Amino acid sequence: MKVVSIVGPSQAGKTTLAEALATLEGAKPRKHVLFGETAVTRFAFMGEDWALLEAPGGADHLPQLGPMLAASDAVVLCVPAETEAAVLCAPYLRLVEAAALPTFIFINKIDIAQDRTSEIVAALQAFCPHGIVLRQIPIRKDGHVIGAVDLISERAWEYHDHARSSLMELPESIRDREAEARAELLEHLADFDEALLTELIEDQAPMTDEVYEVSTKVLQHHDLLPALLGSASHGNGMMRLMKSLRHEVPDVAETRARIGALAVGALADTVKHLGKTVLIRALAEGVAPGAKLCGAAVGSIVDVDGKTQLGALKPGEIGLTVKTDHLSLSGPLYTAEGIVPNPDWMAAHAANHRLILEPENERDETRLAAALPKLLEIDPGLSLGTDPATGKTVLGTQGPLHLRRVLEKLEADFGLKLATAPLVAALCETITGTAQKQYRHRKQSGGAGQFADVVIEVSPLGRGEGFRFTETVKGGAVPRNYIPSVEAGAREALAAGPKGHPVVDLAVNLSDGKHHAVDSSDHAFRTAGKMALREAMAEIGTVVLQPVSKVVISVPSTYAGGLSPLVSGLKGQVLGFSADPAAKGWDLFEALMPAASLPELFQSLGGATRGTASFAATLDHYEEQY
Repeated sequence: MKVVSIVGPSQAGKTTLAEALATLEGAKPRKHVLFGETAVTRFAFMGEDWALLEAPGGADHLPQLGPMLAASDAVVLCVPAETEAAVLCAPYLRLVEAAALPTFIFINKIDIAQDRTSEIVAALQAFCPHGIVLRQIPIRKDGHVIGAVDLISERAWEYHDHARSSLMELPESIRDREAEARAELLEHLADFDEALLTELIEDQAPMTDEVYEVSTKVLQHHDLLPALLGSASHGNGMMRLMKSLRHEVPDVAETRARIGALAVGALADTVKHLGKTVLIRALAEGVAPGAKLCGAAVGSIVDVDGKTQLGALKPGEIGLTVKTDHLSLSGPLYTAEGIVPNPDWMAAHAANHRLILEPENERDETRLAAALPKLLEIDPGLSLGTDPATGKTVLGTQGPLHLRRVLEKLEADFGLKLATAPLVAALCETITGTAQKQYRHRKQSGGAGQFADVVIEVSPLGRGEGFRFTETVKGGAVPRNYIPSVEAGAREALAAGPKGHPVVDLAVNLSDGKHHAVDSSDHAFRTAGKMALREAMAEIGTVVLQPVSKVVISVPSTYAGGLSPLVSGLKGQVLGFSADPAAKGWDLFEALMPAASLPELFQSLGGATRGTASFAATLDHYEEQY
């Protein structure tokens, strides 16, 4: 069995393409939909078994593509037939390039194309370091695409709605364009094959089979990305694409060499009353019910219909695991004893759409705490955290649509009705002056009393220096065994300043004090230290500090110029931008921004870049809030 992923932006026609390929021979394919509308489709073509993996387009679904691509032998990037859509394909081109996966580009909806295919390829090439070469060119009549010419076989095919294309004579009007496009294709291929290069230099016409052989080699080595065209909704170009996949996609041995695992978890879901199920692909012998995988035994394995029991999976085959809860998509590259660390290209974008999550019924807190980790195991795009101010659960998603899917899943499968609340940036306080404060703690209510007297000096520290405690007590005025208690009390006072926020960046020096041989204790000196610092801070006065994050935005160069006014409008400071050395056509835009502005940045960035940009934010410093 060979496995191919179909990826691309929203509205590119990926699902239609998968259905058209899977029904080429008329048989009904087997399709299984999992969490997040991801899907696997099994079918046969010319006596061979195939599986297509797909996920919806959009930034919300990008994290799901990592495990999918790891399980695939090749990928088809489905792109709309318009130049303006090229930038929407940039995140997918970046991902498949980083994965070094054999890639076909399929220019879909060619029947309504207004732009030339060469212009579409040129627009895509701006985001792809490897060459993109046309393998077909369209045949137009009266402004409409009626067929295509295969540049390797030089055969012309006329399209028919929902029927196989038929051979036609190459129109005279397209002969020059065909010769030019074929020459360009051969020149690109000759860069990777000395024999073909020699033939071209000597003006020898290469054999068709030889050109197909070179094309297969450069695809499997990820040297070039071939571009084919058609219309999935009309069934045009499907047979040519499927035959290219059949002849050129490498077998599972190449995938195992690339990934280095025994099996890969491609997609996953949780099913009510059944538990977690993971779509796995065996890359070698040894994947079977009861066999050890990822350190524990596999439960049962069923076909994609969810019912038919399967035995041992042969290399390349897929199946759904049942009662195998130790498998997850957080580490989807399985060996018998554990996992292979995820390569860098599989890392999901930061889950920057963060909200506080609360159950409507307080009694569901325990159930929520058990349910969320299960979702993290099937969705690589989620993150969990805790709000330091309230201690409540913080859920990070890839966007509002992703959040809605998660909330629906929690209600449908776990019976949890949840409410969300915005996450408020954690503010702090600090002092701006100095003070000396003496505080005496005395309490007598029968029996042993409490007595402690301390004199402290309080002064500000530089931003980010935190808290520093020193002592210059002389003559044993405060016994040394009580000094740590004074420090502990001072640290307690830092939990909330006069304005109600944690206090940072100040120094306390214990300079003097008094004690009582009977009534002094650790508790008494702890209380004295706390109250002395509280009174000192109230006397000095504090200012509120807001967290400022350093933000690195990864953005297609097309949109980089528009980020400066966006960031400035959110009270951010632009630090600059430069070309991303790891991704052609992308820039890294750096800025300092108040943490309170990050939710608005997330929303504004999505609109300004059509959902193509992402960012990572780290705490840089605190500054006074005005």
